[in-house]
Order: sequence, then structure tokens, then C-alpha cells
Amino acid sequence: MDAQGRNSTSDPGEIQEQISHKASQIKETVSDLGRKAGDKIDEGRVRAAGSLESTASTLHESGDRFASKASNAAHTTADKIQVAADYLREHDTRAMMHDFEGLVRRYPGAALAAAAVVGFFAGRALRNGD
Repeated sequence: MDAQGRNSTSDPGEIQEQISHKASQIKETVSDLGRKAGDKIDEGRVRAAGSLESTASTLHESGDRFASKASNAAHTTADKIQVAADYLREHDTRAMMHDFEGLVRRYPGAALAAAAVVGFFAGRALRNGD
């Protein structure tokens, strides 16, 4: 307490300093959470790329055993899956979001239709889960 009987922590400068310190702690915590989330997304991205690459390889191998028309379809599909795996491996989350935004801007109608379809299936999945 000071000479006038007030708590010494009521000093505006000290309160401002405490607020600034707490804000700094919150920013650091949010930044850490963001980094951890980004790391988890990147781990998933790399795992997904590996899975896609494995699927492409399996399709190439099995495509060799089919008749030529089915074999061509299997190889074409495997090539497209391999391209997706390479894309996931070579682009980080930020680059993928930038590419996604570009697609939405370029094809707004298709993006809206895709969002409606995804929303429909998500709604059905949630309703069936109840």
C-alpha cells in the first residue's frame, strides 16, 4: 500500500506493463499453437503424398496385368495420382491455399457447386452420426 492507502499495483504504468506482458504471452501461445497446427498439417500432407504415391505404384503394377484398354486407364489414373503426390510433397500449406484461392477465383461457379456438394454430404454424415 502507498501513503494514501491505495494498493501499489494500481499505478497506471504498472498496469499497462502487466497488460503488455500478458498480451505478449498470449501472442506467443497463439503463435506456438499455429506452428504446431502447421506442423501437423505438413505431417499429414507428407503422409498423404506417400499414400498417393503407393497407390499410383500399385495401379501401375496391376495395370500391366490387364488387357491393353484397362491397362491404359490404370496407367493414366496412376500418373494423375502420382502428379497429386508430387504436388503435395512439393508445396507447403500456404502455397496450396494460394493455389486453391486462384482456382476459386478462376472458377467461382464450380467452386460454389463443389462447396454445396461437400456441405450436403457433410450434413448427411452429421445427421446419420446422431
